[in-house]
Amino acid sequence: MKLFSRISISLFTALILLGSINTASADKLDDVIDEGVLRCGVVLDFPPIGYRDSNNQPAGFDVDYCKDLAAALEVKFEILPLTWAERLPVIVTNRADVVFGGTSDSLARAKTVGFSIPYAIYYAQAVVGANSGIKTVDDMRNKKVAAAVGTVPEQEWLKLAKKWGVEDNYQGYQSENEVFLAVAQGKADAGITTNTAVLPITQKFDTVIAGPRMPWGTDYTSVVGPRLDVTWLNYLNLFVTHQVRSGRYQELWGKYVGGEAPELRIPGVFY
Repeated sequence: MKLFSRISISLFTALILLGSINTASADKLDDVIDEGVLRCGVVLDFPPIGYRDSNNQPAGFDVDYCKDLAAALEVKFEILPLTWAERLPVIVTNRADVVFGGTSDSLARAKTVGFSIPYAIYYAQAVVGANSGIKTVDDMRNKKVAAAVGTVPEQEWLKLAKKWGVEDNYQGYQSENEVFLAVAQGKADAGITTNTAVLPITQKFDTVIAGPRMPWGTDYTSVVGPRLDVTWLNYLNLFVTHQVRSGRYQELWGKYVGGEAPELRIPGVFY
């Protein structure tokens, strides 16, 4: 009987401690609501998805998505400007609650951070110097090609460059703005970006024109959050679906990119 009592007391104590731990460690959803502020990491050199307006204020598709998420949570929002390389570290170090930043949901990245269902779809396209002579991807073989460090365009181009044996022609930059400037100034013959950025960049620089679409697949991008916080990721999934169902996704895509918003569902896959 005494042994049973000691076991019962030990079990009761363990349950109390476990309950205390669960109570103390609220999830990200509770944290954001309790703090009253949503911290959004956004890449602001990715027009028209993320950029600074004429008053130097954050603007674009991703910025409005941050504002919409904050409104749904009934909290204020804070925009944290990021480079492409900072998108994962800002989540891992808990400097941001979420990242809207054209982040491809790769399996390698999913070992570090969590992903929502896709909220935007892009494909890779080059912008090229007006006098570069580049009309096709094959024309880029022996040209100086630039991309932003830590992006899928960089990774995919390096695969192709390695196959061709021209890796030394590649130039990596910390931001896409630096990539576009390098092409405009003739320091690079081509810069790889997404289709959404081509029009505003070619309008900005007289020496830059639209180049070929790159040969790799469609880029499905997701909202990024902490890998272990399933409750928060579930909420982000629901937020994405509500943006589509309410027509807000189409509204913002039409405002910033133009035309009909891309279909987010992947053929043959059920979300």
